[in-house]
Amino acid sequence: MAPPSGITRKLLFAFGALVALFAAASLFALGRLTEIHDGSHALQTASNRVRTSLELATAVRDEYAHLAHTIILGNDSHARFHAEARARVEALTHRLQEQAQDAEERAWVGDIQQSGDALDRLYRETLLPAVVAQDHAAVTAAHGRALELVALIQARADALGRRFDASIGSFAEHVGAVEHTSFQWVLLFLGGATLFAAGVGLYIGNSVARPVARLTEGASRLARGELDTRIPEGEPDEFGRLAAQFNRMTEALRAHQEQLVQHEKLAGIGRLAAGVAHEINNPLGVILGYVRLLQRKAEGSLAEDLKVVEEEAVRCQEIVEGLLDLSRPGRVAVEAVALREVCDEVIARLQEAARLGDVEVRVEGDASARAHPQRVRQVLFNLVKNAAEAAGPGGHVAVRIEGRTDGGASVAVSDSGPGVKPEDRPRLFEPFFTTKTSGTGLGLAVSQAIAHAHGGRIEADTGPLGGARFTLLLPPAREGA
Repeated sequence: MAPPSGITRKLLFAFGALVALFAAASLFALGRLTEIHDGSHALQTASNRVRTSLELATAVRDEYAHLAHTIILGNDSHARFHAEARARVEALTHRLQEQAQDAEERAWVGDIQQSGDALDRLYRETLLPAVVAQDHAAVTAAHGRALELVALIQARADALGRRFDASIGSFAEHVGAVEHTSFQWVLLFLGGATLFAAGVGLYIGNSVARPVARLTEGASRLARGELDTRIPEGEPDEFGRLAAQFNRMTEALRAHQEQLVQHEKLAGIGRLAAGVAHEINNPLGVILGYVRLLQRKAEGSLAEDLKVVEEEAVRCQEIVEGLLDLSRPGRVAVEAVALREVCDEVIARLQEAARLGDVEVRVEGDASARAHPQRVRQVLFNLVKNAAEAAGPGGHVAVRIEGRTDGGASVAVSDSGPGVKPEDRPRLFEPFFTTKTSGTGLGLAVSQAIAHAHGGRIEADTGPLGGARFTLLLPPAREGA
């Protein structure tokens, strides 16, 4: 598969850049949302840690309250409540230990754990037995130690709370900054993407919509029959190549229509000739017979007048024969023809008939083609005779025969005459059109019809001798021909 080029490559690049820009904006927004989510999660975690530290401080106070009630009441009625408070302190201490994030926090939680264990042992092993035994000295000493342990636990819990609370502030500040920055960047990305999308739209309008509009307008003009329609080809992209193809199509259509018109003209003339040729030939034959009979007896000016009548009658016969040539079927039976031999034979006959005068005729090249020998001889006879008449006395005619790589052949007849005027070229092959003072104007029309019957054509341009050049182009042999 060939790589894309021209407008396709540009559009792919534009849409790719647009998709890449939106993808970058989406990835950036996704990254920022992820960062905000992580910050919010960290903020939630810090809040949980603060709540845990506060709950731990409250639970330690409850534990101490049950210890104080044991001393005040002087019995073990609050031992069960103390155990429940102790269990809650241990659970909160374990949770706080899981939430600790650095060595210092873990050390503080370790101090709370050790102090809590010491407070529990002090209550169970020293304070409670002393209260039951009414040992006031021991109770006082144990109570003092309990206050120290509770104060240590409270200090560590408060320190953790302050630390966790400070982290909440930093997390909240970070999340706020990320949200603000994300909003600015996303707004910038979306605004830039919108402007870029607008630019892509304008580019598509200039690169696609306008060429399509020109093609549509050209097609509409062509549909109205304006065969001279041409579309500016512009840049060498897909639309430029399409416009070039459109122009070539319209040119081919115009040429084809001209050929159809020409063929219709020839067909009409042929039908007319087929209907009247025999009726005209019969009286012409009678006229020529009587004229030649009278010429044997006539003398002086009468003989000259009869000579003129004979020449004009012969001229009428030539016109009728030309019309009959136009009326003959288009398809012809073909065989291998040596074009050099045909050209040499045509030149020899023209020389014998004194139709070349002192015009120098040169033949170059050689080739063969499958054609109808008599028809091709007739075409070359017309082309060489016309070239000699155009070259005039002392002029030159060159016949160039070439074989083509596709199996066809060409015969180019050039003369040193004045050439063909540009305004006359479109009408060269029209019946009865001639630039000579004498002639029927059927020679080139008949020759073109014969070339078309072979599947070829005759082209006219300026030759190497400075005058006109008429080239007979014969196509390769058709399958089964």
